[in-house]
Amino acid sequence: MKNIWLYILISAGVSYLIRVTPLALIRREITNRTLRSFLYYVPYVTLAVMTFPAIVEATQSPLAGALALAAGALLAWRGGSLFAVAVVCCGVVFLVELAV
Repeated sequence: MKNIWLYILISAGVSYLIRVTPLALIRREITNRTLRSFLYYVPYVTLAVMTFPAIVEATQSPLAGALALAAGALLAWRGGSLFAVAVVCCGVVFLVELAV
């Protein structure tokens, strides 16, 4: 049981270092356009990587999740509101799982 506290301590230390190191090493504003562009998209990519697999796996049929993802992306691309996208995605999942 003593090892669990060691693991928690190491995990906390690593998490702390990951967050503090950039603050300690980078004192000025980042002016490199490529690096700024990369850092701009990091939150969106991280959210996508965590969300897309969950969308497909949250349904009983992966096909229903994939079709709902496609329908929601298309509707959002065409300017649909968040509520409309959510309703359409739920409807697609319901209909596809009813049919399968």
